[in-house]
Amino acid sequence: MTPHWLSASEAARAFAARTLSPVELLTALLARIDALQPSLHAFIRLDAEAAMDAARSAERELGARRVRGPLHGIPVGVKDIIDVAGLPTTCHSAILRDNIAATDAAVIAKLRAAGAIVLGKTATHEFAIGGPSFDLPFPPARNPWNPDHHPGGSSSGSGAGVAAGLFPVALGTDTGGSVRNPASCCGIVGLKPTYGLVSRRGVFPLSYTLDHVGPLTRTVADAALMLDALAGHDPADPASAPTEARLFGRDLGRGVRRLRIGFVRHFHETDLPAHPEMTAALEEAARILAAEGADVRTITLPGLTEFGAVNRVILTSEAWSIHAPWLRTRPGDYGQLARRRLLPGAFIPAGDYVGAQRRRTQMIAAVEDAFRDVDILLCASSMDPASRIEDAAETARTYPRQARTPFNVTGHPALAMMAGLSRDGLPLSLQFVGRYFQDAMVLRAAAAYERATDWHTRRPQIG
Repeated sequence: MTPHWLSASEAARAFAARTLSPVELLTALLARIDALQPSLHAFIRLDAEAAMDAARSAERELGARRVRGPLHGIPVGVKDIIDVAGLPTTCHSAILRDNIAATDAAVIAKLRAAGAIVLGKTATHEFAIGGPSFDLPFPPARNPWNPDHHPGGSSSGSGAGVAAGLFPVALGTDTGGSVRNPASCCGIVGLKPTYGLVSRRGVFPLSYTLDHVGPLTRTVADAALMLDALAGHDPADPASAPTEARLFGRDLGRGVRRLRIGFVRHFHETDLPAHPEMTAALEEAARILAAEGADVRTITLPGLTEFGAVNRVILTSEAWSIHAPWLRTRPGDYGQLARRRLLPGAFIPAGDYVGAQRRRTQMIAAVEDAFRDVDILLCASSMDPASRIEDAAETARTYPRQARTPFNVTGHPALAMMAGLSRDGLPLSLQFVGRYFQDAMVLRAAAAYERATDWHTRRPQIG
């Protein structure tokens, strides 16, 4: 396998076997970036020189038999709302074009401690709330399966870069589905961990009570590897949970035999009827999981329309509290999409916000009640393949057609992954959801599905 398609786990094994070095891997990735960045726009800022210095250091340490951690020498892409010391955190916006981070975000410090190499800052939607926009300081990222289509967002460059072989793993953030959307559109794995499991210190906020940080990878094993490095209590993040959970990949080989999987069919059948190819992929996934020994049963949760309304009221209200000073004084420095999505927060009454939080508590109880009878949920992620990036009307229609926001509202761990290809050659997807802090169980189910199919071996024909 060419170096740029190696997973992080495979690269780490190659380093240990001395069949590949960190410098050789990074050199191959930089060549690939040089070839594909002009068409994919995955990066806002490539930090090639610092990355190569870090790769040389990692190589020397390997020669001295010193390994910092399981990600030693592994390059990672970082969504540009996450602070990396010495680099701009622009949030893909003119507002913060010159905002140089003084310190690393907590997740970057953890990745460095595990041996990872920061390759650069990846494209996002403006402040993680806009959409694919052409009126910003940097162009939007594009989908490596077909660059005429969008890659999902808002962690768009992270998703596109992992799918295109520009880096094996990346960081994104997820407030209404922004790790899982690019994973769905780009045919990779995107994990939104349990709320509070991963620190958000040093990440520019969108919604204090909905924000998560999570990994994007090409394999489930790499998602577990990344979560091992990222998870842990951070007293400087008020939402951080007092847990030191580790070994998230411990059950990847156990399969799904005798697991009770609740299939939330109404999400894609009646709430937001999915594209027929997406529906077929979900039904086939349920069949495969049953053939692997799972007890797949249909269950019902609150409807997507209500989940979406609760998410919008909370997100928009909290985002307004963050952006109000700039929106009052510098509205023209925002792109049109972000400005249009942020301004309604000024007109949401406090009573509506409180009411949404109260309904949120009831929705959490409903999902918790479902988990008394099942171990894992299976449901849609996106309802449609990715639209053409310049078709603003179709993108606006299809972007909200998804089943990711329920699990930002509730905070349960959720993973999106590839479940097929459309007739047009674009990825189809599914989603696994688990109980609080049972992220390892979600990864276990995803790994079983991954082994039973070959979708994770498919690669976009680009470059």
